[in-house]
Amino acid sequence: MSSDKLEAYYSREHPFQKGILVLREVMLKTELEEHLKWGAPVYSIDNKNVLGIMAFKKHYGIWFFNGIFLQDPLGVLQNAQEGKTKAMRHWKFTKNEEVDPTAVLSYVEEAIANQKKGLQLKPERKKETQIPLLLQNKLDSDNSLKKAFENLSPGRRREYCEYISSAKQDKTKHSRIDKILPLISKGKGLNDQYR
Repeated sequence: MSSDKLEAYYSREHPFQKGILVLREVMLKTELEEHLKWGAPVYSIDNKNVLGIMAFKKHYGIWFFNGIFLQDPLGVLQNAQEGKTKAMRHWKFTKNEEVDPTAVLSYVEEAIANQKKGLQLKPERKKETQIPLLLQNKLDSDNSLKKAFENLSPGRRREYCEYISSAKQDKTKHSRIDKILPLISKGKGLNDQYR
């Protein structure tokens, strides 16, 4: 069931309003459920996001959450954010009359079928974090510091290790060690102040 916010999204004046309304008509012909998430229409099945319709200044389109599994016979899909997203693909349009409802429907039906099959990209397992020797020596010489480090989340431990390892000069490594030891002792992550 569509909400007032969804209706407001689709009735808002926009250069691509006609095009996104055509896309919506296609989605409403399917079994997908319509929601508003992240300020845009998202279509799901069994509480799993299948696709979203997005509109920007210079283009609009469909974002397929697991688009990597689509056949893409027309060759229209692009990686949504090169280097950042692994599975998401988008289909961009730059003119209102560019949408071919039949072609869009075939992609959407394939996306629905893939979701029903449970196709999804499994996240890559991060390799074991290698603790730099300089940090390891500090941890080995202070049990409370070692315990505090071990109590940090794997991501925070990795941030500290990468922070030390990325320094090119020994002088920089030592100054970074001096900076992080008090943070580790307090159970804080390197970038907690930005979160």
